[in-house]
Amino acid sequence: MAVVLVLMLFGTGVLLKFAYQPIPEKAYASVLRLQNDIFFGQLIRNVHHWSGNFLLVVTFLHLLRVFFTGAFHPPRQFNWVIGLGMFFAVVISNFTGYLLPWDQLAFWAVTICTSMLEYIPGAGEWLQQLILGGPEMGPTTLTNFFAIHTAIIPAFLIILMPFHFWRVRKAGGLVIPRAPEEGSQTRGESVPGIPNLIMREVVVALVLIAFILVFSVMFSAPLGDKANPGLSPNPTKAPWYFMGIQEMLFHFHPLFAAFIIPIFVMGALVLVPYINYDTNSSGVWFGSRKGRRMALVSAVTALTLTPLVIIADELFMDFAAWMPGLPTVVSNGLLPVTIMAAVVIGFYLLMKKKYAATNNDAIQAIFVLLLVAFFILMVTGIWFRGTGMALMWPWQVGAATL
Repeated sequence: MAVVLVLMLFGTGVLLKFAYQPIPEKAYASVLRLQNDIFFGQLIRNVHHWSGNFLLVVTFLHLLRVFFTGAFHPPRQFNWVIGLGMFFAVVISNFTGYLLPWDQLAFWAVTICTSMLEYIPGAGEWLQQLILGGPEMGPTTLTNFFAIHTAIIPAFLIILMPFHFWRVRKAGGLVIPRAPEEGSQTRGESVPGIPNLIMREVVVALVLIAFILVFSVMFSAPLGDKANPGLSPNPTKAPWYFMGIQEMLFHFHPLFAAFIIPIFVMGALVLVPYINYDTNSSGVWFGSRKGRRMALVSAVTALTLTPLVIIADELFMDFAAWMPGLPTVVSNGLLPVTIMAAVVIGFYLLMKKKYAATNNDAIQAIFVLLLVAFFILMVTGIWFRGTGMALMWPWQVGAATL
């Protein structure tokens, strides 16, 4: 599915380049002309936009499948790292393409995201100016994003995707699903790749293409008013896939929310296949039956506690006011992050003891806990932040959309 979406993105992207002009004075007008004056221009832009969004979802779901089936155990460790690299490339591709229409929504969303770079110690301001091409958004920013989106990221994917598939083939093909009681060397019945695999791939590709086309006919890619650097919309939000990080900015010091926590999470993800696990659970969904129960407990725990913590932090928790003598990086950053880390470690030890679990199952439980918690943060940022980014109750969300 991901390959089909990438090919659709390449094809529609080439067509869009015939009409798009990567200059702030002309970018927005060229998109309007594409939509209003060029035959099937609106449809082509819609297909490109939604293919990019669905590619992000598909690659993320693929990473989850690999993780939950243990398909990163030897000899597949490095292929997990390659997969992470391609996933982050897809994120960057979506982010850089987000700015190209040069409308209010994109301009201010990118402004928010790039402003987070300021909090990277030492190199933050330099990195921000490198990406923006100066101290603020302007023509160089659009040129940089256009080059990254249309040249660097596609080249990166063209190189990594065949390498990724080759390593899958070298490792013996896809991991075969198996029951927990079956051995890791269990092999299913082999059938010829042609026509069996080819027919399945063609059917899936055709269904996916049809779905994207129908979806693109029904829902147009968003386009707001032309970018106005002097007037920010209210609320101003990051793209949906960065809303979890933006939501964390309301609960942690920016140094931790925009830099330390994301870096730690990315580092942990890279190290996932290199941990010394107790068993090889390749092919078993959630590692074992015990692992499935633990994952469910983790998901329910995160679904319950995360909204409660968000509400508590919004209504009465204020470490900075409680400890005015401490720097905010300590009271709003180090202290709450330390508390959060202690809770996660305590949860790990509790699950390991209660279920007499292997480290496979315990690590998976922590992964599910943090994944669901981040998902709740993202949902909160997308749908439950209103004017001034104030937290809204569910009944207020319904009223705000009327």
